[in-house]
Amino acid sequence: MTRAPQPFSIMTKPIGPRCNIDCTYCYYLEKEKLFPSEKKFRMSDEVLETYILQLIEASVEAGMPEVLFAWQGGEPTMLGVGYFQKIVELQKKHAPPGVRISNSLQTNGMLLDDSWGTFLAENGFLVGLSIDGPKKIHNRYRIDRAGRPTFDAVMRGLEVLQRHGVDHNALTTVHRANSGKGKEIYRFLKGVGFDYLQFIPIVERSAREGDGLASAPQVDMDPGNSVTDWSVSPRAYGKFLCDIFDSWYRNDIGEVFVQFFDVQLGLWMGHDAGLCVFAETCGNGLALEHDGSLYSCDHYVYPEYRLGKIGETHLRDMVWTDRQDSFGQDKKNGLTQQCRDCSFRFACNGGCPKHRFAVNKLGEAGHNYFCESYTMFFRHCGPRLQDMARLIASGRPAADAMKRGE
Repeated sequence: MTRAPQPFSIMTKPIGPRCNIDCTYCYYLEKEKLFPSEKKFRMSDEVLETYILQLIEASVEAGMPEVLFAWQGGEPTMLGVGYFQKIVELQKKHAPPGVRISNSLQTNGMLLDDSWGTFLAENGFLVGLSIDGPKKIHNRYRIDRAGRPTFDAVMRGLEVLQRHGVDHNALTTVHRANSGKGKEIYRFLKGVGFDYLQFIPIVERSAREGDGLASAPQVDMDPGNSVTDWSVSPRAYGKFLCDIFDSWYRNDIGEVFVQFFDVQLGLWMGHDAGLCVFAETCGNGLALEHDGSLYSCDHYVYPEYRLGKIGETHLRDMVWTDRQDSFGQDKKNGLTQQCRDCSFRFACNGGCPKHRFAVNKLGEAGHNYFCESYTMFFRHCGPRLQDMARLIASGRPAADAMKRGE
């Protein structure tokens, strides 16, 4: 450890990149190439227990109010309920008195049944369900390994969560096929019972010959030449956000919670970013692979960003290092001049570094692909965000903005 402890989070992948479906746009399935000799992707009992113990120790050392375990994949439910029962038992074994443990699970919902529903409810798991909208939209890219649609199975999984009273939210990707249907998707998600929504834009750089996974891919700096066919365009993503904001602002403030809007409202109130994408620096959101390897970020699971391995190095000595601090500071230090001069810098901070592969209007490389998206949103929605911020500052609920008929 070379720097002072500070709060952090880790996206944990106990089954690595293995998944029971084959989404066209998934960026993580290709990580199997990092483990060419791997036959069974499963975090071993030894690594699992060591990780649970060290995450508890490091979280307490950082003064965090609770220890956060975020289980993702791949598809973690492929490990079975018994594997997660073991996780809960190990957490109870190693948590000191008074230390709170929380668990979240991101799933495609395909394998959820009553045994899962009972377990998740009894142990207070928060479940994120991946769903891209109504049937036709969802099935465009979210297909199984035989090319079959997955929507009906996902909806059965949603019914399990609702019937058992499991806390859940929707994670919806925004891509080329659904970006023009923001209002339809919002109505659908609200209509089937979701009241907390996350929207994740899909943009993947096209790997050129010879890229592979040896390192983060290098591509043509013209985004039109370097993104996949399913990537959402900047203008389409901006309009998607504006369309949903308009519907939400008119009817659902305080009833439906959209992560993007919550984060932005906090920033427009002068608070720190609640999401690394819009923070001035990053580096406190890491990723742990099934073999115990820790990486600087879920979007940087490449050899040059591997920090070490559980069982060989204590978690604290990988998280709080000058190396990881430099990774986080690079976000601020790498801003283009256009970003530095932008009046919306406080609300964006250049976005995620993984998306900084465009050329801006000044001809600078390393500009964020979604700059146009965010600028469109801030110009369209900024006055109403300011209005809500003023209401909250005066002791009134943000929902009062709806009463003004705007």
